[in-house]
Amino acid sequence: MYVIKVKGIAKIPDYVQLRDDKFTLLAYFRVDRPDKSLDKLGLRDKVPYIMNFVNDLPFGQIAKLDI
Repeated sequence: MYVIKVKGIAKIPDYVQLRDDKFTLLAYFRVDRPDKSLDKLGLRDKVPYIMNFVNDLPFGQIAKLDI
């Protein structure tokens, strides 16, 4: 799974994209509201791990996340 953190502009908030190995979009959610999207993917128990990873990730970078 890949993670991309996108910087918002003005009134648009920061977002996170989760993509699979073929780069298909799995989830797209606000940095401050990940629960519903991650729950739909069955990753509710991994929310703290994913959000710690996302918070340390610079904007605009793509990083591989092993879950």
